[in-house]
Amino acid sequence: MSEEFISEPIEPVAGTFDTTAMTRGEPGLPERFRWRDKEYAVADVLEAWKETGPCRSGGNEKYLRKHWFRIKIEEGLEMTVYFERQARSKRQNKVRWWLYTLSRREK
Repeated sequence: MSEEFISEPIEPVAGTFDTTAMTRGEPGLPERFRWRDKEYAVADVLEAWKETGPCRSGGNEKYLRKHWFRIKIEEGLEMTVYFERQARSKRQNKVRWWLYTLSRREK
């Protein structure tokens, strides 16, 4: 399988979020999302993990920064997506979901 670095925002389809995760204070992985004008459906979550980082104001605390998911989509491709707990900038305030990598089966 070959892995391609993407690092582009994805657009979750409204009403398809995992509400169970949201009740725990975690982002609800969308069951469907759009990327490059195409809609994709999540077939399976293969792995999930969290990324922490130090306090940005100099304290000793660690803060949860990202929620990562390695997923399989209906087309059989594997993708790594993540949710940023804080927006990168005020201009990108609503952009929280990102496609990190795309893995394709080699022929």
